[in-house]
Amino acid sequence: MNKVELLAPAGNTEKLKMAILYGADAVYLAGKEFGLRTASDNFTMEQMREGVKFAHERGRRVYLTMNIVPHNEDIDKAAEYLKSAVETGIDAVIVSDPGMFAVIRKTAPDLKIHISTQANSTNDQSVSFWHDLGASRVVLARELSLEEIRTIRDRIPGD
Repeated sequence: MNKVELLAPAGNTEKLKMAILYGADAVYLAGKEFGLRTASDNFTMEQMREGVKFAHERGRRVYLTMNIVPHNEDIDKAAEYLKSAVETGIDAVIVSDPGMFAVIRKTAPDLKIHISTQANSTNDQSVSFWHDLGASRVVLARELSLEEIRTIRDRIPGD
């Protein structure tokens, strides 16, 4: 069985550092655009670069949320934003929208993509769908029971 990853939110640089220092295996953060956590300070590209460096120096990972429900104007801006984010060294992107997934896959084909709980994946067909597109992780919907999670896990291929 795979090791469980302790993932913590990082609303700003100080919170990122505290999460890493207190044992998080990875943190997720939002930039100034494309993330749902608008109440957080969120990260400029320079702050993101600093946070990624801090995490990587300690063997930890950083995931960028781009999990908004995008309109066309958001999709049109996403590729340039992602290129800058990739340059910071992020380890993966967390998304919930198929259009955003497509932009990320085209722009940074080697970047890992995680499917957010906001995608509301509640069945094995949804998980298989995302897996077939190349998602490296699917975070299931929060509403699922442990038994439902077991059933989904038993029905999907691989790790």
